[in-house]
Amino acid sequence: MSAEPDQGRAPVDPGADRAERRPRIVILGAGFGGLNAAMSLRRAPVDVTVIDRRNYHLFQPLLYQVATAGLSPAQIAMPIRRILSRQANATVLMDRVEAVDVAAKFVVTRNRRVAYDYLVIATGARHTYFGNDAWADHAPGLKTIADATAIRARILSAFERAEVTDDPQSRKRLLTFVVVGGGPTGVELAGAIVELARKAIVRDFRRIDASSARVVLIEAGERILPTMPPALSARACEQLEGLGAEIVLGKAVAECDGSGVRLADGTEIGSACVLWAAGVMASRAAKWIGAPADRAGRIKVDECLNPPGHDEVFVIGDTALAIDAAGRPVPGVAPAAKQMGRYAARAILDHMAGRRAAPFRYRDFGNLATIGRKAAVADLGKAWLSGYAAWLVWNFAHLWFLVGFRNRLVVFLDWALAYVRNDRAARLITGATES
Repeated sequence: MSAEPDQGRAPVDPGADRAERRPRIVILGAGFGGLNAAMSLRRAPVDVTVIDRRNYHLFQPLLYQVATAGLSPAQIAMPIRRILSRQANATVLMDRVEAVDVAAKFVVTRNRRVAYDYLVIATGARHTYFGNDAWADHAPGLKTIADATAIRARILSAFERAEVTDDPQSRKRLLTFVVVGGGPTGVELAGAIVELARKAIVRDFRRIDASSARVVLIEAGERILPTMPPALSARACEQLEGLGAEIVLGKAVAECDGSGVRLADGTEIGSACVLWAAGVMASRAAKWIGAPADRAGRIKVDECLNPPGHDEVFVIGDTALAIDAAGRPVPGVAPAAKQMGRYAARAILDHMAGRRAAPFRYRDFGNLATIGRKAAVADLGKAWLSGYAAWLVWNFAHLWFLVGFRNRLVVFLDWALAYVRNDRAARLITGATES
């Protein structure tokens, strides 16, 4: 896609002749992929510009803990400028990308046009409602800190409203929580809400029994955690039901509104708190560059993570449809995005040196999902774990991937205290629900 010149914008700085300046590398997005691409270029003779619409890098795998009052936002996020402050060749722009002109090689943002020699697109994904966008108001998804704090307020407000109502039917609806989608996010949300109700806040209320809260996980497929081996999916189902959650399989949501959900078979579940974890859609990057994409909006890339006809453009992370050595799509998980980011940096340096980069090879370190306290499943390839052992692996893996020593230490201490006291300290209702 070529962006039309905008008379209201400042012209692109043409810079010096290519032989007299350093190559310009523009990275769109500071998630796991984009950040690792930038940091891998820290010693290279290039100028790196990182553009993100937010000023922080978010550790998204722990976002559900913010949504369920286990952690505060600052514990899983860090300013991008702080992360790259010691990288002299990196510039950070907080801006929103509107278009990309791949012919003229510049990125159009709200405030400027940024020229590039190499472009790395790592703009991630957003939630999708499969054509039912009106459901978003009634069933928020979980992708940003704003999403997480809004969901936290919605969950905690349901208990507060149940405490003050005298209507048994209203109270029943307020104490029913529905999570749509049986992937890792849905499973983790459902388990965390059960533990919040039955452990953390059970002593806080006088007029209601918080432990009586009903948590329903709805999955349209035949099993939860469908990317895991069937035996581990079954084990996760057992652990989640053991905590007290209800699991509905093989039934899609047909309607969703302020009163709850109606399933395809006509079953109605009244709820004041429906949460969406059923699907994701890649960013609009495919439209920006006019590249072919799949139904989820992921750009189809070759073995070197380039879209067709553009060796100077690399697409990574959730934005890319990359195929691994076994012919399967590379999963949209943090380790894969980090590997892609590091690969893109090496491939750019190879291209600058006149070499063809070796094909990208994804190294699968396993698949993890936590269900609750001492309950998790782990697919480590040759070994499968469940229960307490998998829960320990999950905890240490997520601490390891957190950016920054301070965040790792604070999260570890919070988890240790929560483990001992069965408590969730971040139980604050903030934002639009305040009055």
